[in-house]
Amino acid sequence: MAPSGSRSIKKGCQRVLYWIPVVFIVLIVAWSYYAYVLQLCIESIENTGEKVVYLLVYHVIFIMFVWAYWQTIFTKPMNPLKEFHLSYSDKELLEREDRGESQQEILRRIAKDLPIYTRTNSGAIRFCDRCQLLKPDRCHHCSVCDKCILKMDHHCPWVNNCVGFSNYKFFMLFLAYSLLYCLFITATDLQYFIKFWTNGLPDTQAKFHILFLFFSASMFSVSLASLFIYHCWLVCKNRSTLEAVRSPVFRHGTDKNGFSLGFSKNFRQVFGDEVKYWPIPVFSSLGDGCSFPTCLVNLDPEQPSSPTGSNPANKGAAEGRQFPSKPLRESQSRLLTSTPSWTESDSATEKEKKGASNPGMTIENEA
Repeated sequence: MAPSGSRSIKKGCQRVLYWIPVVFIVLIVAWSYYAYVLQLCIESIENTGEKVVYLLVYHVIFIMFVWAYWQTIFTKPMNPLKEFHLSYSDKELLEREDRGESQQEILRRIAKDLPIYTRTNSGAIRFCDRCQLLKPDRCHHCSVCDKCILKMDHHCPWVNNCVGFSNYKFFMLFLAYSLLYCLFITATDLQYFIKFWTNGLPDTQAKFHILFLFFSASMFSVSLASLFIYHCWLVCKNRSTLEAVRSPVFRHGTDKNGFSLGFSKNFRQVFGDEVKYWPIPVFSSLGDGCSFPTCLVNLDPEQPSSPTGSNPANKGAAEGRQFPSKPLRESQSRLLTSTPSWTESDSATEKEKKGASNPGMTIENEA
């Protein structure tokens, strides 16, 4: 009983410590609200029209920022579906076998009927010993949450939550609205910050709130801007932070652009098809988080797409044709409704056109 009790106490202390960064952010935001609304707008701004406009715009941004932050924190990360978990008989069979090729053979048999495209660096089936499941594509085990998280991006201490498929849109909106929040405060507080140095403000406690409000908002703006730009780039490329560090491995090899379907489809995968839901922190991402459309053609506008001497016209045609390597599940098909279907005759014709310019292009055929 003692070891079990000590472990529970340790876990309880860890859970409390994990909330410290969130509490810090909440206190900073609460102080900024007091400093901006009461000390700046109500106490320092004399023009009534300016005061009303500032307060209206500020509260709209503030509400959206808090809403997105709340959703990012309290939206539970999604875990793999039951079909990816080993059955009781499969677990027993796996335990009886020696670790090695015999176990991989069992896992390959189970994975044959699942929409799994990616492998480990050695080409093995991605299997989680702790959760006893075959990892869906883009799924990773979080050591902090001690769970496998669908399309895991990273574990963020500032929200005390894993950022993944279920809340990545909320995380992006949180970055966007927090950056807008800081930029708005910096822009509207600037003239009063200047008055502070020119002794244009009355000697009250408001002048010190205005001073620190400008400094804190401008400093947070720099860090938030860099983080927001980086995640915008990840959305455009359809990569997670983990995939940017280590490219996913498919059966045909490593491919950093294996999940990229072009800017429009990549964006809609995170924010959904309906424009009216894009700026609102409600879930609208496409798919089920367990299966994703893949692209076999390794194209990236930032990198050479073909060997020297290729025809630019052929390059443009290749960039416009991206296709899945397996028959798609229903959730995947919704992401590729505008993608042209490929037939054997189309493939043969395309090969004749591209044979000279793209000799290295290969297509992975899966049973």
